Amino acid sequence: MIIFSLLKKSITHILFLLVLFTGCIHAQQQDTTPVKQSKEVKKAIYGSARKATIMSACLPGLGQIYNGKKAFWKVPLIYAALGGIGYWGISNHVRYKYYSDNLTAIYDNDANTTNTSGYSSDQLVTEKKYYKKYRDIAIMVGALVYIINIIDANVEAHLKTFDISDDLSLQLKPYGNLDYNNNLQTGLTLKLRFK
Repeated sequence: MIIFSLLKKSITHILFLLVLFTGCIHAQQQDTTPVKQSKEVKKAIYGSARKATIMSACLPGLGQIYNGKKAFWKVPLIYAALGGIGYWGISNHVRYKYYSDNLTAIYDNDANTTNTSGYSSDQLVTEKKYYKKYRDIAIMVGALVYIINIIDANVEAHLKTFDISDDLSLQLKPYGNLDYNNNLQTGLTLKLRFK
């Protein structure tokens, strides 16, 4: 009985606190008038993003240069990644071709071609598959870096018009009010300020 009584009192206190801190929350009414952007504004925002995307698709890094000072540092990274992946892919292709030619030399019944690797046919098949696998991975990673380059140029161009000034603010304040029956209404207000 004592535990039930204490539990009932604690639940009553919790409910009282919830009622105390949840009152009417006033919010601003939403403006229902449609906002129309002029063609010039839309062209300035979306036209530059389209142009940056096309430039990066034609020549990796060109879209980042077009976007301005904040994106210049990405260009060396793009070319370092593409160069490293290209080197890795070409070296794997050369090794794949070498083992493939030696495997062909074993089975072509031509006296002019010989196996110069010193490996058996089973070992050559294993080496050929190994280098083919990593050549294909290099091609896929290179394509991924190229696509990321294009997406980055597009996103950076869209974010050029994004406002990050100090005029934007978020304020959370306590709220209290007496209604017409002298009931206390309490809660929190959230204010967003845009310029």
